[in-house]
Amino acid sequence: LDAVSATLLTPYGLRTLSPKDERYQPAYRGDQRARDAAYHQGLVWPWLLGPYLDAHLRIHGDRAAAGRVLEPFTAHLAEAGLGTISEIFEPEEPFRPVGCIAQAWSVAEILRHALAAK
Repeated sequence: LDAVSATLLTPYGLRTLSPKDERYQPAYRGDQRARDAAYHQGLVWPWLLGPYLDAHLRIHGDRAAAGRVLEPFTAHLAEAGLGTISEIFEPEEPFRPVGCIAQAWSVAEILRHALAAK
């Protein structure tokens, strides 16, 4: 969990690849082929926060800390697809939302932990 937190955790989910890996892609740009090639090479997936927070709670048992991990989504709900969560984010600041503007598994995992935090 410490290694994931230090290397993969971002404000909007987990990177799919460490920035230290030579295959890491810092942006989701270009034609369809270039974007598809970047899909699992470092882009941030919000739904991965679900299993990450499950592990965090199992180890630390701190629901308040887990809830703080979700705070960036409060602002995101008013951006991109209003009232929903984007599919993926670029893995570098400013963590631009990309991919489809509304992704059910992103919403489901964030909502699952937001409700559990109450």
